[in-house]
Amino acid sequence: MANIVLICAIACVCLYVIFSMMIVHQLSKRGVKINFFWLRLLIIKYIHQYKKMTLEETGKVGPLFYPCIISVNMALVLAIVYFIL
Repeated sequence: MANIVLICAIACVCLYVIFSMMIVHQLSKRGVKINFFWLRLLIIKYIHQYKKMTLEETGKVGPLFYPCIISVNMALVLAIVYFIL
């Protein structure tokens, strides 16, 4: 059981990285300067910047925002469950 939880947590982390890179790509297409040296520290800022930009452009949050947030939160929950088991 614990191994399944760990595999799911790792999968959620992988999804978070994929969605984060897609968000960074979308921001760079819109002209936002991305600092790749500090990307790990600034990724949360870029995710919220993506949310703000898509809200201003379309009136709705972009399609990458919620899957990114959900995947990182699920990874956190599954990691806690793994350590409890």
